[in-house]
Amino acid sequence: MKYLLMMKYTSDVLDAPTQDMTPQEIEASWKHMQAIQQDLDAAGELLGAEGLAGPQMAKIVTSDGVAAPVVTDGPYPEAKEFLAGFWMIDVDGEERAIEIAARTSAAPGPGGRPTAKPIEVRPIMTGPDPAM
Repeated sequence: MKYLLMMKYTSDVLDAPTQDMTPQEIEASWKHMQAIQQDLDAAGELLGAEGLAGPQMAKIVTSDGVAAPVVTDGPYPEAKEFLAGFWMIDVDGEERAIEIAARTSAAPGPGGRPTAKPIEVRPIMTGPDPAM
C-alpha cells in the first residue's frame, strides 16, 4: 500500500525552524532523518521524498476553465501550519507506515529530546486499472 507521510511546520517556526537548536543538534536531527530515508530506500519502500519551499513561495491557482486563471500568493499568513516536506512510501500496510511516522516524529530536537512533531500518514488513492 502506498502512503504519503507529511511533515509540517507551524507558522511560529516559519522563519527559523531550528532557532532553538545548536549546530550539533541540527546535524543530529538531519542525520536521524537521513538514516530513515536511507533505510526506506534500501528496503525498496521509498517512492519519493522532497522538502518544500515555505508558504511565502506558494501560489494559489483557481480557474473556471474559460477565463484566465487567477493566481494569488498563498497560503494566507494566518495559516497555522504548512507542509514542509514529504516521503511517499510503498509498504505492506498501515502498521508499517505508522512505524515509520513514529520514528520520524522522534527526530532529535533541542537538547537531543525527541521533537514529537506530528507526522500525517495518508493512504494514496489508486484509480481503476487502465488495462481493464
